[in-house]
Amino acid sequence: MKMRSLWSLLMLFVTLVACGQAAGHDNGLLWKISGNGLEQPSYLFGTHHLVPLTFLETIDGLDEAFEATEQVVGELDMNDMNALQMQVMQASVMDPQYQYADLLSEADYELLDSKLKELLMGMGLDQLGQMKPAMLNNMIAVTLYQQFYPEMNAQVSIDQHFQQKAMRRLRPVVGLEEIEDQIYALLGHQTIERQAESLACMLNHPELLKEQMDRMTTAYLAHELSELDAMYKEEREDDPCPSTQEEKDVLNKDRNERWLKKLPEIMADKSSFIAVGCLHLVGEDGLIIGLQQQGYTVEVVK
Repeated sequence: MKMRSLWSLLMLFVTLVACGQAAGHDNGLLWKISGNGLEQPSYLFGTHHLVPLTFLETIDGLDEAFEATEQVVGELDMNDMNALQMQVMQASVMDPQYQYADLLSEADYELLDSKLKELLMGMGLDQLGQMKPAMLNNMIAVTLYQQFYPEMNAQVSIDQHFQQKAMRRLRPVVGLEEIEDQIYALLGHQTIERQAESLACMLNHPELLKEQMDRMTTAYLAHELSELDAMYKEEREDDPCPSTQEEKDVLNKDRNERWLKKLPEIMADKSSFIAVGCLHLVGEDGLIIGLQQQGYTVEVVK
């Protein structure tokens, strides 16, 4: 597996688990924010962290929106990816008191070891057993994603692309949160035991992961926020691997609430091109409705 971007690797988990809460939306990934005292409009764009840059050619008005703004706003400032990935690697190491032989049944231990070796160039638990279950979960999920969709093997994430583009134009880049916030959301808020439970469930039900990936990818490529809403609204009684509401809130709702407190000042200072994961846009707790509730006009760019 190419460790080209640990952050893209981790963010797939957010995409599959925190699908945004159900609420009606026009379909579209690019939204104009105006009114409420803004001298110039800002724009909100929903990204997918593993889709190739060629996808951007399908978004009407995207280049014009980017050029009309003065700064780029992202989930975090990704200018120093090496430093970010070092912090992620350090946070992914499990406390030595935990061992996979104790966390998993014998059958699940063998399944995890064989799946890692199959997907990660022969590296199994002997090499990777010090990593937290949430990290192994994501390593497996992203490798499977790359196998399922080889045409989606982006070398640079859309999020990073916009920030690099801003830097080339000498524009500021603003992060809505710090790396520590994302590390907590992705690797720190669950107990190790809960992480191991989720990992084992994913290993034993790979068909569910594929189904989620298929629906998510199809909806995103079609610019269908309404389908992303529907995925989250759907509560399957036969779901063997359900997330708790608290787990979903940590990944999506809680972060949206913090961002919505920061965005008014950011947009008032400079017109902004805001590029964040598409699932932060949708739902009653999403950025679109949240900004509308603050008095802004938020309308899809068609």
